Amino acid sequence: MSEEEWIVDGIDHLNYRAVEGVYLSELNVGLKKLILHDYPELSDSSFVSNVHLVKYRLIFMKNVIDKATKKNDYVRETVYEVTKNQAYETMDVQEEWDNTITFGQKIADIVARFGGSWTFIISFVFLMAVWMAFNVLKPFGLVFDAYPFILLNLALSTLAAIQAPLIMMSQNRSSDYDRLQAKNDYRVNQKSEQGIRLLHTKIDHLVQQDQSDLLEIQKLQTEMLASMTQQIADLQASNQELLGKIRHLERTDDSVSD
Repeated sequence: MSEEEWIVDGIDHLNYRAVEGVYLSELNVGLKKLILHDYPELSDSSFVSNVHLVKYRLIFMKNVIDKATKKNDYVRETVYEVTKNQAYETMDVQEEWDNTITFGQKIADIVARFGGSWTFIISFVFLMAVWMAFNVLKPFGLVFDAYPFILLNLALSTLAAIQAPLIMMSQNRSSDYDRLQAKNDYRVNQKSEQGIRLLHTKIDHLVQQDQSDLLEIQKLQTEMLASMTQQIADLQASNQELLGKIRHLERTDDSVSD
């Protein structure tokens, strides 16, 4: 198709050069629908000049931006609806646990903690050694638990009988604490998972929708710039041609005068 070919515009029915517009079949589907909505009599072979294309490209660009804005608002409202009823307050497990402890449980924890330390072992061994040495050596002729240390055996049996349940109570409390900690970890992990899913939703929307809308807008802007550049070039060419004719007439007038 020659650039000097003149074609009738399907909208205003004026003659334009081929480079000053495009055929309807070459346009974007959405842009074509806008034009056909106002001029349903046009067909794919109809020619539309850049003069009218600028108007419809601006309208189409505004529709794309409005559509993207509505989608962004929808995503934001959806995320808000999902998260507004899922408020999670951080919990200090240790503080929560300490607030529920009873006096007896405190005693059990203290006994278990002391019974599992080197302080208890050394103190207990030292006490037994002193007990047995005193009753064997019999200083000042005094003795309260002669060999085979029946009273000591009774004391040890009583201590073991009392200490074992206390240690078990402390272990049960430790198990309960672990369950509370695991429950809190589960809630934290669940909240984190929901946050990650929502973040993926936002990113997917940004990549799949916003990026395509942005590319569509950039394409329209490029087409508009190209048409404006062509129009400017045509104007410059027309000006050069007009200047050439004026100079030619001036030279002709000078030669006639001479």
